[in-house]
Amino acid sequence: MLQDGNESLEIDLSVVNRDEAVLVPVKTQLSQGNIDEHLERIAKFPRLAHQYRSTQLLGPVVGMIPRYAYRQGLFVLAQSRDGVTILHDPQFQLRPW
Repeated sequence: MLQDGNESLEIDLSVVNRDEAVLVPVKTQLSQGNIDEHLERIAKFPRLAHQYRSTQLLGPVVGMIPRYAYRQGLFVLAQSRDGVTILHDPQFQLRPW
């Protein structure tokens, strides 16, 4: 959990290096509301994680309503055999924050 004053942010999974950060929500069922909340978390992250203010943020999601997430610029992860694959096509426009 990140906290600064009265504002806080809980992130289920994050992977961060010097240039990029990937913030992943972990939900058993993904809804449009979950995606909207994740977009709010992405917007808050630079304010609360001061050391990563200049880091480009990427926001994947895992779930069953990929079209809405796709249109928001989030890449969608899905199970593929024993691993995970990113669902997208050549027209996909990743939205970095």
